[in-house]
Amino acid sequence: MKIYFWLPAAALLITFADGCSGSKHVKPSAMSFAPNVVVAHRGAWKKNNLPENSIASLQEAIRLGCTGSEFDVHMTIDDSLVVNHDAHYAGKVIDQSTYAELAKHKLSNGETIPTLRAYLLAGMKQTKTALVLEIKPAFSNKERGAYIAEKAVQLVRALKAEPWMMYISFDYNIVKKVSDLEPKARVAYLNGEKSPVDIKNDGVWGIDYHMDVFKKNESWIADAKKEKVNLNVWTVNKEEDLKWFIEKKFDYITTNEPELLFELIK
Repeated sequence: MKIYFWLPAAALLITFADGCSGSKHVKPSAMSFAPNVVVAHRGAWKKNNLPENSIASLQEAIRLGCTGSEFDVHMTIDDSLVVNHDAHYAGKVIDQSTYAELAKHKLSNGETIPTLRAYLLAGMKQTKTALVLEIKPAFSNKERGAYIAEKAVQLVRALKAEPWMMYISFDYNIVKKVSDLEPKARVAYLNGEKSPVDIKNDGVWGIDYHMDVFKKNESWIADAKKEKVNLNVWTVNKEEDLKWFIEKKFDYITTNEPELLFELIK
C-alpha cells in the first residue's frame, strides 16, 4: 500500500495547487495541520456545553488548535447529508425523514442541524484543523452505505475540500468504497477486528480503534508503525489513559476532553 499522506502528526504538512471556491475560504496551498495529536470528538463541545456535532463545536475545536475535529454523517430519505451522531434526531429516524422535517427542530444553541455542505464550508475557512468525517452505516438499508459514501465523496470533490478531509467508518465496505473512490484519501477503519497487516493489504490508510482494542492487542501498535499504518484511538477521556496513548506515540488521540489532552502534551 502507498501511504500518500502519512507523516507523524507533529510534522504533517500538505500542499495542494488548487484553491477552493469562494473568497471566504483559505487556499489549500496554505494547509498546515496543527502539530499535535488532539482530535476533538464531535467537536470541542463539553467544556462550554455546546451541542455535539454542531458548527459551534467545530469552531471551538479550531479555536483550541486541535489537529482534527471528528463529526458524524447520516443521509435523510431525500438524500440530504446531515451531521448528527445518532441515527435518530428529535425523535425522528434520520434515514426515514426529510431534511425539512429535521430542520424544524433546532439544536440547543439555536443552530439548525447542519448539512454536510454547511459543515464543510465552515471548516474550510481555516488551515489548521482536519475534518474527520465519520460515515455512519445506513441501519435501515445496509446496501445504502456505499451510496452514502459516494455522495459524501462527490460533495467533498465539488467543494474542493479534499485537503481538509479524513474519513472513518465502522462499515468496512464504506471504508473500502471511499479508498477506491479516493486512493489518496486518509481513510481509517473503526470497528477493531482487523490487524494492521490486514489493513495494509487492503490499501487502507489507517486504523482508529477503541482504546480497549489496543490495550488487548498491544502488539498491533508496533505492527502499525512497522507497516506505516496510521494510528488513531477513540474515545480517550481519563488522564491515565491519555498518558498511556501519548507514551505509545499515537498519531492521533480522539477525545471529549481536548483541553485536558492539550495540558498533558505540554
